[in-house]
Parts: sequence; structure tokens; C-alpha cells
Amino acid sequence: MSDKTSDTFDYSKTLYLPQTDFPMRAGLPKKEPEIIARWEEMDLYKRLREDAKGREKYVLHDGPPYANGNLHIGHALNKILKDVITRSFQMRGYDSNYVPGWDCHGLPIEWKIEEQYRAKGKNKDEVPINEFRKECRDFAAHWVGVQTEEFLRLGVTGDFKTPYLTMNYDSEALIAKELMKFAASGQLYRGSKPIMWSVVERTALAEAEVEYEIHESDTVWVKFPIHGSKELADASIVIWTTTPWTIPANRAVCYSPRVPYGLYEVSSAENDFGPQAGDKLIFADKLAGECAAKAKVEMKKLRDVTPLELEAISLAHPLANAKLGGYNFTVPMLAGDHVTDEAGTGFVHTAPSHGRDDFEAWMSNAKQIEAMGIDTRIPFPVDDAGFYTDDAPGFQGARVLDDKGKKGDANQRVITALIKANNLFARGRLKHEYPHSWRSKKPIIFRNTPQWFVYMDKHGVVGGENSNMGTLRQTALAAIDETRFVPAAGQNRLRDMIEKRPDWVLSRQRAWGVPISVFRHTQSGKIIPGPDFDRSEELIDRITEAFKAEGADAWYAEGAKERFLEGFVDDMSAWEKIDDILDVWFDSGSTHAFCLEQREDLKWPADLYLEGSDQHRGWFHSSLLESCGTRGRAPYDAVLTHGFVMAEDGRKMSKSLGNQVTPQQVIQQSGADILRIWVAQSDYAEDLRIGPEILKTAIDAYRKLRNTLRWMLGTLAHYDGEKVAYADMPELEQFMLHRLSELNGTVREGYDAFDFKKVFSSLLNFMNIELSAFYFDVRKDALYCDAPSSMRRRASLYVVSELFDCLTAWLAPILCFTTEEAWLERNPSADSVHLRQFPEIPAEWRNDGLTQRWSKLRTVRRVVTTALEDERREKRIGSSLEAAPLVYIGSGFAGIFDGLDADELFITCGAQVLISPTEKATDHPDCPAEAFVYDQIGPSVAVVNRMAQGKKCARSWRILPEVGTDPDYPDLSLRDADAMREIEALAGK
Repeated sequence: MSDKTSDTFDYSKTLYLPQTDFPMRAGLPKKEPEIIARWEEMDLYKRLREDAKGREKYVLHDGPPYANGNLHIGHALNKILKDVITRSFQMRGYDSNYVPGWDCHGLPIEWKIEEQYRAKGKNKDEVPINEFRKECRDFAAHWVGVQTEEFLRLGVTGDFKTPYLTMNYDSEALIAKELMKFAASGQLYRGSKPIMWSVVERTALAEAEVEYEIHESDTVWVKFPIHGSKELADASIVIWTTTPWTIPANRAVCYSPRVPYGLYEVSSAENDFGPQAGDKLIFADKLAGECAAKAKVEMKKLRDVTPLELEAISLAHPLANAKLGGYNFTVPMLAGDHVTDEAGTGFVHTAPSHGRDDFEAWMSNAKQIEAMGIDTRIPFPVDDAGFYTDDAPGFQGARVLDDKGKKGDANQRVITALIKANNLFARGRLKHEYPHSWRSKKPIIFRNTPQWFVYMDKHGVVGGENSNMGTLRQTALAAIDETRFVPAAGQNRLRDMIEKRPDWVLSRQRAWGVPISVFRHTQSGKIIPGPDFDRSEELIDRITEAFKAEGADAWYAEGAKERFLEGFVDDMSAWEKIDDILDVWFDSGSTHAFCLEQREDLKWPADLYLEGSDQHRGWFHSSLLESCGTRGRAPYDAVLTHGFVMAEDGRKMSKSLGNQVTPQQVIQQSGADILRIWVAQSDYAEDLRIGPEILKTAIDAYRKLRNTLRWMLGTLAHYDGEKVAYADMPELEQFMLHRLSELNGTVREGYDAFDFKKVFSSLLNFMNIELSAFYFDVRKDALYCDAPSSMRRRASLYVVSELFDCLTAWLAPILCFTTEEAWLERNPSADSVHLRQFPEIPAEWRNDGLTQRWSKLRTVRRVVTTALEDERREKRIGSSLEAAPLVYIGSGFAGIFDGLDADELFITCGAQVLISPTEKATDHPDCPAEAFVYDQIGPSVAVVNRMAQGKKCARSWRILPEVGTDPDYPDLSLRDADAMREIEALAGK
């Protein structure tokens, strides 16, 4: 007998157990900065660009975040999504260059500098404008630096050394040039329209700068006495409004020919003031009762009032008898499609100075109104600070909103005057959604003021190769139809906004931005550059070159008008230089022009724009209009949108609720890869949630993935790189390669569709369920115990190597740090996992014929392992190697075990498989009634456990009758004895 027994020899030293320095605990907060430092040292971004030379470009164009503070969790979501996309395309054979950018102009930065001034007792108006602009520029530059470091810490790779900034001199020059293209083509005009205006910020606002919050408004029902009708001479039209302060600006009342109206008489009144018995009033029939209740009166209907009657009458202004002066003009009745009987009175108070529908109704009926002898001039009743002007006689000095956004005295002043004129029918208050500035969070007003606009519906002026397509609106709508939207609903959302939007207001009355670099003739209103100025191109070039050299500050330097107009006009004094700045959305909408078109490493149009869903009214919108207006098409081929990030309970994050989650917190506690998993696991098309419990799910998924990678690395420590021919492999290895082939298609399709949830869940499930819980579990015995020459072991090592190579590549766009760590652990001399391409899968690996068989085998295995778990739980066995189960299978499973070792699949010792004559395994004549049947599978598989017979192998721990039959190794199975002989022979060489 040999002296090599478990008493004298440690067989564990002969096992090919996993060996790796890849730690079980990731320590990502410490490890990730080390990886970032390595990327910087090797200049990974430069290497990516060098490796990609000559490839087809894929360009995701970065929407610029605002440079005024630390990143929030929404930034992390956005930039991680972008990084996953650019990395995935780079690893699939594209030159996928990512150039980050920043919005640097605008009111938030300007406000910060003004706050600093106020703290020091400085007056902004006493500081030279270019000195003020420099302080804004320095502020933005600081935050660009801070955010750059924070983006890099998320694992984002891109050209952070030379990003695009809207405040770069070249950028400002080309933004101005884009604006001047609109001017030269005749698309830009100076007009007077009611626009959204922030009293607090003293500037016009765009749609994208407005959000809706609950606000309590004063409401009034106001009587307009009827003139010009014998039948209705003693009656009044009643309107309802939530903005009493706009009554001095009233110029008309609108009605609908489709709404039934009636003449009503007050029969009794509860109050001694307001409407009294005998008053005759006209309402929409559907709303008369509700209005009567508001005024606490009883009314009876006298008769119907027809649309023809309404069309024929005119009204007196309700303030005409208030002895204020200035309101003794005729108020016409106008038919309007916007009028309904869903709320109010069925009539709409129309103040063209303060509402878009009001303005459109007034302008579309201008000829009719002029024919009535009515002045169609639109007044300017409210100034930029919210005070009434002389165009609101009797109310000068009253204020709509104050500097803090609080309600002024205008409403009360107007209501008091209406009472005095006996034209207040009722009053009240209403809580409703009202527009607020998203910056100051304060209510805004609609105010008529001269601004600079781009036509949406003017024919023959749209620039670019497609200039004959029609108006800017038509061109933009056609471009939307040619664009891919992910999710698809984004197309209808953007289309709806473009269809309904008014002319594009571009001007802002601030200092920090790119100026509207045109000149206006003070008498004729003509502008240059312009369509009628034959030297527009020369003037544009002169201004552009100056901006490139000095930035937009050149426009505000002393003598700028003379500098730019010299040689172009004869009388300098007849021209004014426009000092309004451009809306920052025009800046960001022009990024395609000063970034994509100017850089050789990018291309125009972009393959993809990606931002939050609010950018349908923001960056997607302004970029579309800017590009369509100058080039006749969208600057992108596809648009992807993601939702907003909410707290774990679905509420909005806020400091007061204490439910904020910042990317900095998550990175410090768990690492950036955990954030990246959270992004990949989420359905970003909807609003996302984040919080401690949700992050635990990401952490758990990460732990499982890391453990699987660690086991593969440990196992591959014994792999010598031998490739095994597919035909020589056991069927299980062939099946795993088939699954890799299938997964390759799933992963590539998922990345193509931007379906990262599908990609990640497919990889996670594969690694957890098919590898850790199945393939690795089954093959551990062969990998640890088989002889070095074993085809089973050699094939399995090769397959594990292929699995590792594929999985680290497929996961790299998502787990950019961990896959780098794992790849370098296996390949210490490698540069980076991110310089790899997704592996090309051999066609022979695809073997659909194996799917059905191995699906059935795994079903049977599932029942057996569940039955053995019960045995373990009842402590009848310690491990599955102590079991020798009888496995009864239905006829539908017949033949699936041919050529296979059931013990290998079940990890048992002495298993037997018996086939039933029917589909039910329990119909087998030897199957006992107490056989285990798994409810989730049914009676097609049944298991009866027996204890394994024989002795326990000291090396593999398998219990077999053959243990003890090999004279050289009496404690080993025959397989293990042969493995020992081979190992010792190799050691002796």
C-alpha cells in the first residue's frame, strides 16, 4: 500500500483551486482614483483617438450643462448615459469621440456677481461693462474646472483638455455669426409682442426658462356695458380673469360662435353692493349658474343671444366711468377659436399687451378693428420693473410684482376702481398653476415690450440648402419627421411644441452674453446686416473676426459702433448699436455650428443628441430651430431623452425634506461604478428614483458580478492559453459557447437600441444564473480535480477564458473601473480594457440544436438541486456529494442524458435517471408516492434521495465504491489517482 494517504499527505495542495490577488472587497472609493490617475498618465483619451483613426465616426454631441455649481444627481445620470454610449460605440469599431461642453453665459452667473457686488456695497451700473463681464467669465471658468474634475470622477472619458465653452472667443464669434445669418436672410425682426417677463430678473424669458408652480391669484368677474344695440342697450357682457391688473390694458372681448349664450336678469341679490335686481347680463348658458353663485345672486334667463347679435355689438371699457381718464374708447367684440365654455363666463377679456392669444386675436382682426375707427396701437402699460406706465391712466406708480416676486398693489387698485365704476360683478381667489422663472422661482408676467424675434411663419427666408422648403416652422417639422427619437414619444412632444410655439424671441436685457450684433436705423427701422444690405457678408466678417480676437467684449468697447460701421454707412448718428444679448438657448442651440462643424475630430450633423426630457423645449428645440433656420435641417440624426431623478419615495429631492442624494456622496461611500450600475439598471425613459434601498440593489448586483469575475480570474491562473478546437469539446462547453453567441447578439442589439437595462440585466443574469449557479458549479470538480491533460478541464479553462474576455468587454462601457481592474489583473502588461473591441464570435459557436436539450437538462437539474436543498435543510445530508438520487423523468425528457454523466450535472455520487412511459414522471412504476415534485415544474420530474455508497475521496470528496481500489492512492477515486500520477510525473520533469 502507498504511504500517500490523507493522514500523511495534504491533497488540497494538488488541487487547481482559484488563485488571484483580485480582492473580494472592491474598495472602489480608493481604487477608482488610482485608475483615473493611470488613465491620465497614459493619456487614455489620446490613445483612443489614435486607435480609432480611419474608422467611421459616431458623434454624440454633448448638451452643455451650466457652469455655476457642483454636479447634482441628474448630471451624473446624464453624463454616465453619454459615457456608456460613446464607450460602447468605440468598442464596436467606431471613432466615437466625446467632446464635453459648457454653457457659460446668462443670468444665473450674472446674478452671482451682482450678489457679490451688493455684499461689498458696489453698484453694478457704476462698473464698466467689460469689467463686469470679466468677473462673470472668471466665475464660469472656476466652475468649469470644478465640474470637469467631478465628471472625470464619474469615469467619463472625453476631451476635457479642450472642451467647447460658449464663452470661448471663437465660440462667441460664431454664435454672433449665426445670429447675423438670421439677420441677413430676413428672418430676424424687431417687434412688439407680449412675452414672458421676469420682474425680479428684469429680462425676457424663453419657454425653456419657465416652470409652473401653484400660485394664488386674485380673480374678478367684470361687467362690460353694451353699446350700439337697442335690444341689449341696458345689458353687460361679463368676463372673468385671474389677472385683474391687466384690465387697464383691455382692448376687446372675445366670444365663440360655437358657444350658446343667454341674456339673464338678476332677480335677487344677497349683497347690497355689486350686481342688483334688474341688472341684465350675458353669459355662456353652461356657466351662468356658477357665475351667479360666485356673486351670490339669483338669475333668470330672458332669452338666447345669437352669435350675430354678439358680432354686431360693441362695449364700453369697464373703467370708463371710474373718472380716471383715458378709457373712453370703444371695445369691440371679436370671434375667437380659443374661447370655450369650460370655465369663466364664456367671454375672454382681451389685453393684447399681456397675452399671446389676446395679441393674436387683436392682430388677426386688425383690419376689422380699424374699419370700426378704433386705434389698433398696442399699449405698453407695464414697465420692466412691474410698474404701471402712462399707458395705464390713473394707475401710474402701482406695481404688479415687486423685486422679490411678491404681489404689488396693482390688483387692489384696479378692483377698487371697478367697484367705483359699478362694473365689478364678483371677486375671489384661485390656486392654480402659474408660470414662474426656473431661476428665481418667482412669478412672471406677460408684458408687451420691444424685442428681437425670428419669424416662424415667414416664407422664403429660411437659410441653408433647403431654403425653398418653406417657413422655419415647416422646415423644423419636416426635420422632426426625419429624426429618430428614443423613446419614440419624444417626436410627438417636440412636434407639438414646434407646431404651437410663437415667433422665437431672442433678446435679453442683460450684460453677460453674446450681443445681438446688428445695427438698427433709428428712423426706418432697417437693420444691418440685413436682406436689403448688399454688403452684409463683409460686415458679418468684420464683426466675426473682431470677436474671434477679442471676444464679444469688442461689441461693448468704447467706439465699437464707429469701428464696425466705418465704411459701411454715411451717417453714423442715424444708426443705433443693439446692446441686448442673446437668449442663452441661442448660444447652446449654436453649439453644432461652433463645435461640430469646426472640429476635424467630429462631424456634422451629430449622430445623437442626449439630454433630459425637459430639453424638448430647451436644447433640442433651440438647436433644431437654429440649424433649420441656417442650414435647412436638424443638427442631429437621433434624439434620446431621459427622465428626472426623484427621491426613493417618488418625491422631488429638496434640502428641506432631507432626501437629496448627491453623486459625491455615493462615490465617497460606494464608488462611481455603483452609480453607473444604478443608471444601467434603471428605465431612464421614465423618471428615475434613487436612495439608500435602491442603491443597495446596485451594490448587491455589483458584489455578485465582482465575485464572478474574481472566480474566473482565480481559475484562469491555471490556464496556459491553449485553444481547444470546438469539435473536441464536451457538449456542455459547446453549449456555453452557444450561449455566448446568443448573448453577443443581445448585447450588441441592446447597445444599438440604447437599451442599457436589457444589456445589464442580460449580463447580470447570465453571470449569476448560468455561470455561477450552473456552469461554474458543475465544472468546479473538473477544473479543480481533473488531470492536467483532461480534455474536460482544458476545454473548460478555454471557455472560461473566452467568457472572461467577452464579459469584460461587454461590461466595460458600464463598469468602466471594475472591468479595467479585472482586465489588468489578468493582463498586467495591457494598456486598458477600453482600448479593446467587442470580441468577434465565431460562427461555429452558434448551435441552436443544443438549446432545447440543455434547457430540459437544466430543468431536471433544478428539480434535483431543490430536492437536495430540502435534504440539507432537514440535515439528512451535509452536501450534494453525499446523495445518490433516483431521478424519474417524463417521456418528454427521454434521451436528454444520453452520453452525459448525471452525477456531473447534479454534483452527486451515484445518481440514476429513470424514464417514465408517460409525460408524468410519477407514472413510472417504481416511483414512490413520497417522491419530491417541484411545484414550479410539475410532475414531469420526481426525485427520491438515497445516500451515496462507498468511501469519500480524500482529494475530491466524492463518495464512490471505487475509492480504495487503487493501490498507489488508497484514499482516492480512480479519476483522482490518475490525476495524481500525472501531476507527480510533471513535477518530476
